[in-house]
Amino acid sequence: MAHLSPAVWSLILLSAIWGYNWLVMKECLRFCPPFEFAALRTTIGAMSLFVYLALKGSKLKPRAPVQTFILGFFSTTLCIGLVTLSLHLGAVGKTAILVYIMPFWVLILARPILSERLYGLHWIAVPLAFLGLVLTLEPWNLRTLLYGIPPVLAGVAWAVSVIYTKIIRKNIEFELISLTAWQMLFGAIPLALTAALISREQIHWTPYFVVGLVYSAVISQAVALALWFYILQELPAGMASLGTLATPVLGTLMAAIQLGERPTLTELSGMILIVIGLILLTIQGMVQVEKLNRYLFPFNYKKRGRVEDER
Repeated sequence: MAHLSPAVWSLILLSAIWGYNWLVMKECLRFCPPFEFAALRTTIGAMSLFVYLALKGSKLKPRAPVQTFILGFFSTTLCIGLVTLSLHLGAVGKTAILVYIMPFWVLILARPILSERLYGLHWIAVPLAFLGLVLTLEPWNLRTLLYGIPPVLAGVAWAVSVIYTKIIRKNIEFELISLTAWQMLFGAIPLALTAALISREQIHWTPYFVVGLVYSAVISQAVALALWFYILQELPAGMASLGTLATPVLGTLMAAIQLGERPTLTELSGMILIVIGLILLTIQGMVQVEKLNRYLFPFNYKKRGRVEDER
């Protein structure tokens, strides 16, 4: 452990921050209605990113506001809104796992939209994940099924935002942190309007809620995003992605320890299958990155081979 690089330690810290944030959000909802909390969290998170951009000397003006608003609607309004509603209605672990099935929705949607095909381990990972989805949702139990629909829809909205980001970045160059900040701010507007229209509860500004809101809005979004970009700069993308798979697992374990959540055997089996599918999906991505690097930079691999032979 002492020999781990700063980037690996950063990845461990990031997974812990994101994993524990599931519990923080769940606990904050004891003091605040879901849509108010989602609106507050995303607005404060966006503002903290604008401060970061200002300190860097970056331009704050949004590029392509219409496209950014559409992205914000899927990524923030729908995804964050549905995640928060899911936590309000159901368990932390189940919500986290069902939301993180997002990469499989990307694979399915990317085929007709981006003409991307399944290959390799995808053919094992996708069936495993969707068998896990069925077991986790327990469609034969109406109450469980209804509570499972919002996090599934949150994952679908997240997947749509990923694909839409790929599409708009083909024609428009964005600074990713600026794009993230603006889409969060734009996406917070419908959340605030929804809260104003339907909510009848008051926010209880307790010390725990204030600290939890700051953690969820600033630490798990602005600080975590800065960590994420540092990690991507220092580590292979596949390794970084594999590390973030710890997020829903940590959220589930922490919820079991701190909140006493106990999934049924069927739900637990489904969660395990989903995680296995995500691991296979990430390994496939790592293999493809390695092949691409070997194709683009063969000299680096030949040089590395000679050094290893000399050792």
